Amino acid sequence: MIRLCFVTPFGHRLGGSDEVLLTLLRHLDRTRFEALVVLLEPGDFAGEIRDLGIRTLTLPGGRLRNPAHVFRTMAKLGRLLRRERPDLIVNWLSTAHLYAGPASLVAGMANRCVWWQHDLHGARIPERARGRDRIGTYRGRVLDQLATTIPASAVGCISEAVRFEQSSRRPRRHSFVILNGIDEPTPVPGEDVHRLRREMGIPKDTTVVGLVGRLFAWKGHHLLLQALAEVMFGRKDVFGLFVGGGGHRANVGYTAYVARLTRDLGIEDRVLFTGQVANTVPYMQAMDILVSASAPEPFGLVLLEAMALEVPVIAVDAGGPTEIIVNGESGLLVPSNRPEDLVPAIQALVSEPGWRRQLAVAGRAHYLERFTGERMTRDIERQLEALTQ
Repeated sequence: MIRLCFVTPFGHRLGGSDEVLLTLLRHLDRTRFEALVVLLEPGDFAGEIRDLGIRTLTLPGGRLRNPAHVFRTMAKLGRLLRRERPDLIVNWLSTAHLYAGPASLVAGMANRCVWWQHDLHGARIPERARGRDRIGTYRGRVLDQLATTIPASAVGCISEAVRFEQSSRRPRRHSFVILNGIDEPTPVPGEDVHRLRREMGIPKDTTVVGLVGRLFAWKGHHLLLQALAEVMFGRKDVFGLFVGGGGHRANVGYTAYVARLTRDLGIEDRVLFTGQVANTVPYMQAMDILVSASAPEPFGLVLLEAMALEVPVIAVDAGGPTEIIVNGESGLLVPSNRPEDLVPAIQALVSEPGWRRQLAVAGRAHYLERFTGERMTRDIERQLEALTQ
């Protein structure tokens, strides 16, 4: 039996990395692995993990800018590791490694420590909406570099793009790639989808082009809005649907910027922002085309969800989407997230419903073949087992 100690920084399941961790724990082979999850923030995520029958502990880490609190948390983690004696310490994100990496050193277990890198940085941010997005990008780079300086037996990366960026940091750490996977989303009945479209005021016989993601500038809402304005010019059969709120660490400035841009483009009556929703699945099903306008996108779980639901996808040919989509077969890849690159792809799929259907069917088959939660978990298990040898 291999004993694992996962350390995760967040107490609430808000982002893709949290979804991936929960999927991994859900499918973990309990006959071979015993898991303990340590959360550095209180919240309902611990309850969700406990519901899987996995032991959890919460050790509030406080703010990294509060050294006294950080050192206390590190000391508690060190004592916990000495008591539990896990075969492997798996730090989920660089923030977790900043706490648990030094703790593993104190506990004499640095050679048992691995951390998972989910992030890419360097997003282009509009001048009037930089705010926290620019601060967050810079902060992320600094945290990743600090995490890299802390000893670890390996760094797990969610895409080749993430590993490439990680390899540019010094000192170099052994790294490997395991592509993310998701459990198949449960679709809602077609009549519920039609009802939802009516409730959102979407006219009948309209092609819905959507984006699902939190309101951060690097997600590219502003760029898709500009592209939609051009696609909508001269035609009334296209509607824009943006699903997602600010999430944690929301950029209020960007939210206001996007609202203003929608008005300035004159498309406010043909675009809907839903805000945060409890379940994105019916909204995805209400879309005829899903666009990921993120650049860089570390991976792109939303693409997998759309593909599993047979919604055709468009994404930027960089980062994770390059490793998810077979261009022209399971979706479309465009050179950049600039409107001039998004527009032709959107126009092509709006004009050709038969091609949309072909991409949708192939996209689902591609998901089932390569990107299920079960496949991801077995790949991670093999890697973790090898690291304990």
